[in-house]
Amino acid sequence: MNWSHLDNELDAWHAEGRRASLWWRDDDATAPSPALDRLAALAHAHDVTVGLAVIPALVQPGFATWLASVPVEVLQHGWAHRSHAGAGEKKTEFGNERDAEAVTRELGQGFGTLGKLVGHRFQPVLVPPWNRLDPGLIPELAHAGYRGLSMYGPRSSGEPAPGLKQTNCHVDVVDWRGGRGFVGHDRAIAAVVAHLAARRVQLVDPVEPTGILTHHAVHEEATWTFIARFLERTRHHRAIRWLAPGEAILA
Repeated sequence: MNWSHLDNELDAWHAEGRRASLWWRDDDATAPSPALDRLAALAHAHDVTVGLAVIPALVQPGFATWLASVPVEVLQHGWAHRSHAGAGEKKTEFGNERDAEAVTRELGQGFGTLGKLVGHRFQPVLVPPWNRLDPGLIPELAHAGYRGLSMYGPRSSGEPAPGLKQTNCHVDVVDWRGGRGFVGHDRAIAAVVAHLAARRVQLVDPVEPTGILTHHAVHEEATWTFIARFLERTRHHRAIRWLAPGEAILA
């Protein structure tokens, strides 16, 4: 699949008098780095705000100063990005393996750490590491101060618990099972088109913004090239509206 397929899908949105909403989340941030500088430069050049999922327990000195100068909104990426799953099970930091009190304590520590780090630029949104979370914890998040949740795949509900909004990502540009390189232009574009088309014909929630997921620390040159080209082709397209993370998740 190539760029013309994306153009065709967006033309279909425009023909219906609609605009497709997009948003951008980048995971696993802990400290300033050349990769994060490159990410921020792309966001700035195309006037797009990134939702930077920051790991609270691993934040390094100087990160707050860097964050204050770039077009990002901060989301909470768990606590320490440490899996507590048993042997042979899928990784998760907040599964059902541990005492609820320990989980709540870690979430609270992370929430407080990021609030102090960036103030109003911290969006009270939880991004669970590995996009996994014990469903039993979801009703407790709003009580803990969170207003949003972001994982991966089409959401089943825009408000999974009273007072808690959810908006996920749907396009991961990293091939985690194939060496952690770029998934390739065809697969990336196909994933974008698939979610947009499913929204347009209401096979999935039509108002959930299509989320682009990146992981700055593992990007190879082909990944950066795709992100730049995707932003160039979509930022001012008549059928697209890029949303800031807070608007995408909490509005």
